Amino acid sequence: MRLKGYPGDGLLLGVFLLPVIVATPGLPWGGQGWLYSVAEMVGVLALSAFLVAGMLSARIPGMDPWFGGLVRVWTIHRWLGFSAFMLVMAHVLLLAFATLSFSIGRSIETLFPPLSHWEVWAGWAAFVTMLIFIAPTLGFFGPLHYQHWKRLHLLSVPTLALALVHTLMLSSMAWVWWLLSALALAAVAWRKVLSPWLARKPYVVEGVDSLARDVVELRLRPRGKGIRWQAGQFVYLTPMDRSLAAGYREEHPYTISSAAGDDELRIGVKAVGDATGALVHIKPGAEVRIEGPYGTFFETTRLGRPGSGAPEPQRKQLWLAGGIGITPFVSGARDKMTCAAAGRDVCLFYLANRPERAYYLDELVRIAEACDTFTVHAHYMNENGVITRDYLARHCPDFAEREVYLCGPPGMITHLRTLLRHEGVPAHRIHTEAFDFL
Repeated sequence: MRLKGYPGDGLLLGVFLLPVIVATPGLPWGGQGWLYSVAEMVGVLALSAFLVAGMLSARIPGMDPWFGGLVRVWTIHRWLGFSAFMLVMAHVLLLAFATLSFSIGRSIETLFPPLSHWEVWAGWAAFVTMLIFIAPTLGFFGPLHYQHWKRLHLLSVPTLALALVHTLMLSSMAWVWWLLSALALAAVAWRKVLSPWLARKPYVVEGVDSLARDVVELRLRPRGKGIRWQAGQFVYLTPMDRSLAAGYREEHPYTISSAAGDDELRIGVKAVGDATGALVHIKPGAEVRIEGPYGTFFETTRLGRPGSGAPEPQRKQLWLAGGIGITPFVSGARDKMTCAAAGRDVCLFYLANRPERAYYLDELVRIAEACDTFTVHAHYMNENGVITRDYLARHCPDFAEREVYLCGPPGMITHLRTLLRHEGVPAHRIHTEAFDFL
């Protein structure tokens, strides 16, 4: 994960380090108190990381490109949460070691004082609630259901309150913690309370086009002013149809498959769980709510120096798609028929198990026939096995010199990333996007 090259990175770093800058001069760094000061500083870093992670939960449409896209925001959020968890444990251990030189009893009393020292016990309560929602997220108990994960994350609010009580009673820098806590709580309030009313726009299902037994494309029209998007972006869709077997009022991310500027918002949906399994049976006329757009998959201009991960606008492109991961490329292909992007050379490899699972192939072939800078090759796993370097080179001899975009199942992404890196394609020219617990 790259932490340089985006306008928001400096802001995040500044907010994260603000408590450290304020706390450092007031700690006794000399003599025997240095280890205690280290323990205190680790605690400061833990709470700072937790608060910044909370701020990143806001998910305000249009702001994620400042931080490299919503997937990158989520990655930073997850690493900050994990870091906060590990730093809290380090804080506890360092406090124990800092007082161990006096006696074991003193060390134990520092960590487990009488109940009258409720500010310390508030810290322990914060740690326990944090453990409850962090540990499952990290996969300690196997795969976690999407909606269960979202509900568990509501425990972040009491965790923050308890951590703030613990810190404010033991700290002389209250204004910093009040400021950062206010920003974090404002982000959570926006996400959980305000955004369902202010950020989600009403759309109506105008049509449901069947692409396969378990795959459909929804055609949506706004009720009022709709959103504007670019190829490769995605939205959160919330069905408002009570008759659905599952997923009513549950938001899930879906990639946009329509070209930028289309009157209709089109979204490809594959039944892979309860909510998507119900959504493929939604009826025309049903209402859904759309929030977004998000993502920077095909973004061609990013602030930052060369090598920061920004695509080169004039470089030829290689698109590799599998399964429902074809949808951002369908949007890009449809875009080629309506905008200046038609001038950039693109070679698409559509990976599917068998012909009937290549949902959009007929349309993509028609686009390729009409656009001499766009070519499509279908690769069927059941007939040809996994895609190889020789197959790519036969159909696209300069594939290793292109800007590469991958979207599909995790196994496909891993295989292709390894293949491409072996062929000398640098990491900053390989672009992927995944929606795991986004």
